[in-house]
Amino acid sequence: MTTIKKWATFVSIGFLTLLLAACGASAETSETVSIGVVGEDNDVWDFVAEKLENEEGITIELVRFTDYAQPNNALAQGEIDLNAFQHKLFLESFNEDSGTTLVPIGDTVIAPLGIYSETLVDVVELEENGTVAIPNDITNGGRALLLLQTAGLITVDPDAGVTPTVNDITDNPLNLDIQELDAAQTARALQDVDVSIINSGMAVDAGFVPSEDAIFLEPVNDQSEPYVNIIVAREEDADDDVYQTIVEAYQSEDTKEAIAETSEGSSIPAWD
Repeated sequence: MTTIKKWATFVSIGFLTLLLAACGASAETSETVSIGVVGEDNDVWDFVAEKLENEEGITIELVRFTDYAQPNNALAQGEIDLNAFQHKLFLESFNEDSGTTLVPIGDTVIAPLGIYSETLVDVVELEENGTVAIPNDITNGGRALLLLQTAGLITVDPDAGVTPTVNDITDNPLNLDIQELDAAQTARALQDVDVSIINSGMAVDAGFVPSEDAIFLEPVNDQSEPYVNIIVAREEDADDDVYQTIVEAYQSEDTKEAIAETSEGSSIPAWD
């Protein structure tokens, strides 16, 4: 082989090596992040995932759960990287009960709780001994009772704060029969009760548009802070650069537009 041919072969091999190394480096910088969510309505996360894939090379894998009991356990046990399904008060209660140290790393939306009915068009139509379904966990159940109070149907002991139970009801003029159900069952219970208080995500999965179909919707005001939904990580991962990039991608103007479009006003951006 001539010296020129040897040199050309060497250059070709060197170029190929550099090309393969560059491809390898690119593959190493890409990352897949699993995020636990509840329910099937995840259009906003689909939007954010596409943006992260195109702009940052971060692949989002949504892991769908059917109820609120699972995603925090999965995160604490390292089965997923993040979750995004709960409000601040729910996380605080979970950590206290479970001895975990999961932490919020970014606010997402406020999704107002709603009262729904198949037979009534206004809460004033509720009659004596009417039946009401509410979520049975301490934070959403308490939130539901406070919503019934806001709607003028019951009064609860103010000393119970944001987590009253049925035992804290001090006045129930209609003698309402309040039935506590798993949050995932509150929409299905509509055919068996007069009204049901349904979390926004569960309502959307059941085919409702909360801003249009609820007969009474929770007001959003200065008292809403405990119910701001959040992106959650394990404590040791709170400052992870990739996770912070995901938060930044969510908390953006184009995501606000996606929230408004997909929720039809039923979810309100909460990071400003």
